[in-house]
Amino acid sequence: MDVQKQIKALIASQPEPKRNDMQTLHERILEMKPEIKLWFDEGKNEEGKVVANPTIGYGFQVIKYANGKTRDFFQIGMSANTTGISVYILGIEDKKYLQETFGKQLDKASVTGYCIKFKALKDINLDVLAAAIGFGFEATK
Repeated sequence: MDVQKQIKALIASQPEPKRNDMQTLHERILEMKPEIKLWFDEGKNEEGKVVANPTIGYGFQVIKYANGKTRDFFQIGMSANTTGISVYILGIEDKKYLQETFGKQLDKASVTGYCIKFKALKDINLDVLAAAIGFGFEATK
């Protein structure tokens, strides 16, 4: 199955209102970066064991590990979780930046060093989330 079909299937599999929120956020990211590389991570490791929620990925970066190995990966990720939606902003050096810069403005979101988690789009400021995502694209060029 191609990436576009996997993304559509993941979004369609979600209950409302999460389905609509994920579709809205997906469209907003595509408006920000129309030609962005799309990814779909099933959340399985090399042995096929589920280790994470399926994630829609946006953008491209090369991750460098401490052992010197590298891996092509996405910059921004979005996944459904048991209580809502998680947005991952990967590759940011300063793990306090998201919380300090966007945390209070995101209203009812939980913000860590690389993840913004919220129950529904109506609970957060979507423009601030878009600004955080935009920062993530620029920070990991």
